[in-house]
Amino acid sequence: MAMIYTDLTRRALKIAYQAHHGQTDKTGLPYIFHPLHLAEHIGEDEILIATALLHDVVEDTGMTFGDLEKQKIPPEVIEALKLLTHRKDLDYLDYVRLIRDSHNQTAIKVKLADLRHNSDVSRMPVLDDGAKSRLKQYQAALAILCEGEK
Repeated sequence: MAMIYTDLTRRALKIAYQAHHGQTDKTGLPYIFHPLHLAEHIGEDEILIATALLHDVVEDTGMTFGDLEKQKIPPEVIEALKLLTHRKDLDYLDYVRLIRDSHNQTAIKVKLADLRHNSDVSRMPVLDDGAKSRLKQYQAALAILCEGEK
């Protein structure tokens, strides 16, 4: 699959690039590579691609949903992003259950892609205890989304 370039996906790409500028992921790579990877592998639907590009923007940067709305991000993307933004007061697996129980296919597909990319051990230069712990959590989250764990 390849990412399609529409006005929306170009806008989302620019927003994600600017918002994550200077950030690195847990593997030490520029953070923007993660949402870009999801966007390139998620399919040829501009709502899915925009959501994938923006999935961590509110959670991990200073941007707000209001900022995204001002930049003409459509309501269906904002709705999925609200589900994908993990609130600090919510247990991680409970957060994943909320995504599953929402039946929002955009949020579910992006979260599945996110978990699969984060579970790719070839991305990790060292498989230390922290990485192993995250992998275990990601596998539990995948089980919730894929197998209907309650």
